[in-house]
Amino acid sequence: MRVAGIMSGTSLDGIDVAIVDISGRGWNKRIRTVALGAAPYPRAVREALLAVSNCETHTAEISRLNFLLGELYAKAVLRVCQGTRVELIGCHGQTIYHESGAHTLQIGEGSVVAERTGLPVVCDFRPRDIAAGGRGAPLVPYVDYLLFRHRRRGRTALNIGGIANITVIPPGAPPEDVIAFDTGPGNMVIDGLVSHHTGGKRKFDRDGRIAARGHVNANLLAELLADRYYTQPPPKTAGREQYGREFVDRLLATGLPLPGLIATATALTAATIARACPAQDGWDLIASGGGAHNRQLMAQLAAFLPGHTIRTSADFGIDVDGKEAIAFAVLAYETWHGRPSNLPSATGARRAVVLGKIIRA
Repeated sequence: MRVAGIMSGTSLDGIDVAIVDISGRGWNKRIRTVALGAAPYPRAVREALLAVSNCETHTAEISRLNFLLGELYAKAVLRVCQGTRVELIGCHGQTIYHESGAHTLQIGEGSVVAERTGLPVVCDFRPRDIAAGGRGAPLVPYVDYLLFRHRRRGRTALNIGGIANITVIPPGAPPEDVIAFDTGPGNMVIDGLVSHHTGGKRKFDRDGRIAARGHVNANLLAELLADRYYTQPPPKTAGREQYGREFVDRLLATGLPLPGLIATATALTAATIARACPAQDGWDLIASGGGAHNRQLMAQLAAFLPGHTIRTSADFGIDVDGKEAIAFAVLAYETWHGRPSNLPSATGARRAVVLGKIIRA
């Protein structure tokens, strides 16, 4: 079956689309990427999403954005699908609020996507896991296990988006032994500081160049690492409510030079990821997401984890920027066939459940 997966993450940088051929069932499914594409959010849309994320008002604006994102998702899919026959779309939506284990809201109206594309859509994946007692996240570990498990090697799949998260897969582990959780900030804090530093002209620290010019403030880093989230046992999730505007403002209030703050934020991301990884040597760390392009961040990870082999998902045939869109194509495929695709060991749910809602064209 050919499935389009749509993902827009907490970085709010735009829409990723993956066209994927999927066949088989269970853990022996075969996945082949047919096409990938990305569409940045128009500046006005990004600013509007930032304005309604992690807030308790703006009901009318949220409703408007819900339908507008449906239009943008449909356009992004149709552009990537040119000349390619797709049978199903899996659309994660844009998270604007997530309270772990209680409630969550992703916008991007699936009915609009189905109407504009003429294709069935699976959307709204997270609520069912929460209803089953889970935290609604992370959901990608199901696909990490499918793609990266190994009989003899331990592997940690790392995605560095706005938030960083890992999936820990011990050698030969069954799915119920997989552990997955958000380690803390990924690019979100770095991006916020870079935007401030450049007056909004840049949205991220390309290749970690600004961080490389700054000096890590050891006292500030130690203070940040003292947050009890980092020692809290999984399952656990994090989001913009923890590492968004208020967190960036707290760093700016220190009055430290901005390159130093960006260097310190980069070290915070690397240190919290490394702390969360298995202590054993001989594991593979398989990175994906926008942060995998940050050379400074990846170099710090290698220094923190000398006993690990640092690789990227591209080494396994999975595009670094497309892994999460690919994942939601796979999750949609499972939902379409009536099969559960959450990992209770990762989300804390009482049982495995079929995720999402199907909107037929």
